[in-house]
Amino acid sequence: MALMNVNPTRMEMSRLKERLKTAVRGHKLLKDKRDEMMRRFVVLVRENARLRAEVEKALSAALADFSLCSGIMEPEMLEEAVLYPVRTVNIAVGQANIMSVNVPKISVDEESLGEIVLSYGLVQTSSQLDGAIAGLANVLPQMLRLAEIEKTCNLLADEIEKTRRRVNALEYVMIPDLNETIRFIAMKLDENERGALTRLMKVKDMIAARDQA
Repeated sequence: MALMNVNPTRMEMSRLKERLKTAVRGHKLLKDKRDEMMRRFVVLVRENARLRAEVEKALSAALADFSLCSGIMEPEMLEEAVLYPVRTVNIAVGQANIMSVNVPKISVDEESLGEIVLSYGLVQTSSQLDGAIAGLANVLPQMLRLAEIEKTCNLLADEIEKTRRRVNALEYVMIPDLNETIRFIAMKLDENERGALTRLMKVKDMIAARDQA
């Protein structure tokens, strides 16, 4: 705690009391914001872990099918088969707001994933290739959702840290300094009042002694 460099006057004390009231109210609001962001952050982290496990499992299965394809098909034929996209997907990218934090929002038109245009012949390719491509198409919405959640978690983590620093600055620096300064000014004003009262009593005694003389 440290005293602020202010004049010990009643006007200054009133001003500091208003600042203290605002600081206490701001501290409560920031603390509530931090707690709510922490709650949402934990929920998103759990969903992130679940989605990551599902995506990694699906990608492992798709890669296993591709490995089988590479063992069965000629490299040139496999490269030619995957040269052109089999499916296209419509993606809308926007923003959402979580506790005044702008986070990405990715929407996937899953119906567009069902439209298949094969760029290769079924005779020259292995059935595992169809399975691998279908697996990747099916996991795409989850991958986009995973990317959205991970970016949201990063943004929320940064905002939580900033809010935590502000809460700590108010709780451990500004509010104690304001309280200490207000207490100091109150003591100084009381001391001045006692000094003024003592001088008045002395003047009164001097006037009374003069009148008796």
